Amino acid sequence: MTHMLFCRPRSARRAWLLAALLLLLGRPLHAEELRAWVDRSELAVGEIVELNLESDDPAPSGRPDLSVLAAQFEVLDTRLLTYHDEDKAPGDLDSRLVIGLQPKIAGRLLIPPLQVGTARSPAIELQVSAAPSVAAVSQAPVFIDASLDSDNVYVQAQAILTLRVYHSVPLYDDSRLDPLEIADARVEALAPQHTYETLIDGVRHGVIETRYALFPQHSGVLRIPSLQFDATALDGGNGGAQPFGPRSGRPVQVRSPELILRVKPKPADYPADAPWLPARVLTLSEHWSPAQGTVRVGDSLTRSLLLRAEGLASAQLPVLDLPAPEQWLRRYPEQPRLNDRHGEHGVVGSREESTALVPTAAGRIELPAQEVVWWNTVEDRLMRSRLPAHSLEVEENPALVAETQPVLPGDLASSEVRLWPWQLATAVLALTTLLGFALWWRARRLPAVIRAAAIGPSPRTLQDDLRRTCLSNDPQATRQALDAWARQQPETLADMAARFVPLSDALDGLNGALYSASGHSWQGEALWQAIGSLPPPPQTANARPPKPGSLPPLYPR
Repeated sequence: MTHMLFCRPRSARRAWLLAALLLLLGRPLHAEELRAWVDRSELAVGEIVELNLESDDPAPSGRPDLSVLAAQFEVLDTRLLTYHDEDKAPGDLDSRLVIGLQPKIAGRLLIPPLQVGTARSPAIELQVSAAPSVAAVSQAPVFIDASLDSDNVYVQAQAILTLRVYHSVPLYDDSRLDPLEIADARVEALAPQHTYETLIDGVRHGVIETRYALFPQHSGVLRIPSLQFDATALDGGNGGAQPFGPRSGRPVQVRSPELILRVKPKPADYPADAPWLPARVLTLSEHWSPAQGTVRVGDSLTRSLLLRAEGLASAQLPVLDLPAPEQWLRRYPEQPRLNDRHGEHGVVGSREESTALVPTAAGRIELPAQEVVWWNTVEDRLMRSRLPAHSLEVEENPALVAETQPVLPGDLASSEVRLWPWQLATAVLALTTLLGFALWWRARRLPAVIRAAAIGPSPRTLQDDLRRTCLSNDPQATRQALDAWARQQPETLADMAARFVPLSDALDGLNGALYSASGHSWQGEALWQAIGSLPPPPQTANARPPKPGSLPPLYPR
């Protein structure tokens, strides 16, 4: 619903101020960021490039005005994608607007800034080449083309091979391209396959683009072999026209042309003692942690050197030497960090080396300049990337300075007076050591005495356990205690029961309680009284001798 506000001329200014205030309150305090990029910056007339506009707002207010693109591009289609970034909170969504553009003219074209709400995108530059002539391409429904970014490169420098499969008929997903293998070169596949569309002689073709980075290892002529592309094209007959029936297809095989790459040797004016580094761009930078300034003795500084090169892998980058005066600094290097990524111009390698520096003395420490020699393959000349020399001002660290007190003559005399307790303690220690040695010498000449160690509980303890179990009327525990007590007696339990009837009756009652269901009503007092009234065994020849340390009968008569 739209509300209209009618005001008198005198109050018109007040109404406009109120409307502007409401508009400001309804907008966010900061403008939304609008990021822009394209899937590729080099293409030909008739090919399609995708412009991506990304915003942090999941529901951007409005769409950009695409009429500013009509002079140089044909706007094909637009689509809005909403997704969640893993680095953000679960509720935060981002939006991306994808716009398909087809250049109309060749040259260096500029995608002007586009505005969505309060956000504005940066301008993007494209390099558009002329469309391939009709005679230069095949008129077959599927054909393949191969090209190099340069016909001649230096040894160990990068050359980019681009293979494009053009098809004017639909293809199934079973397409396959032979792997590229070259004996005298290191081959690295760049980014996954890229697909787009282009117009050739008024016919729309799908394009499957694959790129490789080649690093020739020897100078001379390098032959890039022909590669075969296999696919299944959709048959345009009756079988393929059935919407719900099985689709028929026909196999398609095409081969790429064989290419020749001329590899130049290392230039003669390149320094012989420097590692060979042919690159498009090479940069050398450094970082100090904490920031470089005045430090104290014992403090730790971390110096990180980063070497980054376009057209070289990280394995080709040399070790960065960190010269430092060893008498003033201690060095603790870390493991280098190597990284390779794929950009628009092929491989971008980087090598980062960090070293902890600890000053050991106060004063000024001079760190020499750092320099890397390399060959610029774009300008074809020798170049040097250099870091300037540094000076470190090192101050004394009060925490590391030992406080030494002067020794006065009076203190020296008092220390001499206090010296005799140490002498007395040393003499006592020497005497006790001699005395201990003499006692050891005397003891080793005497015969060793082996004492028999008592094994198991004493008879008194067994009698107490037997008495406790009997009076607690526990037949199981009583049986165990009775067996343990009998093993300490001079005769067996059967012999004792045979010559003493009350003990035999008490044992019968215990056995009956153990092997019957009424064991819980057993009374153990009779058994304990029978054991207490047990007469001593007669002294016969067959009787076992009493064990040493055995106790006399409980109730002797």
